[in-house]
Amino acid sequence: MLHIVSRSPFSDDSLKSCVRIAKKDDPILLTEDAVTGVMPGSAVASLLQDAMKSHAVYALSADLKARGVDRMLDGIKVVDYAGFVELVEQHKPMTWL
Repeated sequence: MLHIVSRSPFSDDSLKSCVRIAKKDDPILLTEDAVTGVMPGSAVASLLQDAMKSHAVYALSADLKARGVDRMLDGIKVVDYAGFVELVEQHKPMTWL
């Protein structure tokens, strides 16, 4: 299952809930305001580093650019819209609202 998180991890618990519930090896895709969590030193950096031990964590490039995120935790994979579509084709998507 592909877990898609779009809400800011600083004002919503969707990312925390997703990481807690996602099964091992389920990929996690951060979009919209959720991409702000990938910055080193962020309040959720350790959560994401722990998540990357058992999940591939992706961030959507257009959303990173739109939010001015130019530094990311090591291990975050950046995908464009074509990569987003490939992930959806490979995994049943679940959106965290």
